[in-house]
Amino acid sequence: MYKMNIKSPNNKAVFLDRDGVINKEIGYLNQIKDFEFIDGIFETSQYLVSLGYKLIVITNQSGIGRGYYSLKDYKKLTAWMIKEFSKKNVVITDVFHCPHKPEEKCLCRKPKPTMVNKACEKYNIETLDSWMIGDTEKDIETGLSSGIKNTILLRSGHPIDERKSKASYILDSILNVQSIIKE
Repeated sequence: MYKMNIKSPNNKAVFLDRDGVINKEIGYLNQIKDFEFIDGIFETSQYLVSLGYKLIVITNQSGIGRGYYSLKDYKKLTAWMIKEFSKKNVVITDVFHCPHKPEEKCLCRKPKPTMVNKACEKYNIETLDSWMIGDTEKDIETGLSSGIKNTILLRSGHPIDERKSKASYILDSILNVQSIIKE
């Protein structure tokens, strides 16, 4: 268990994609019975919180817009996920989602920076001290376009083209984040 660093102002965050970073990617996840946490997510989250980072989830959820599941289903799953983190003494500060289909050309869908920008405004987050962790290049682009220069691409979800990635780091596991993000 890690102790919280009380001295530092908590104006930094780690922005996490959900599917492929927090849970195993299965495509349009919408039921608790299908939710499987990625190995190491709790330990890494505890570590990040101990360094004074807020944890904020930024997730595209086009399954809502496509009619695969309802907003109510999504909120139920999200509440359950947050509760599971809480059981491990990890606070998820907030979860921002985009319910739109890609073809809707909305203003919030990643790689647009809207969800991150809203989170930064709501919680007074300093992007230069923050990190974006995702499993697609869209996650990395979201971080970069919102002013987050510290980015980590995980090989735990979608296939990635590492040669074309703009990520600061490409890692095999969420557990490896602890060797990159330091005080």
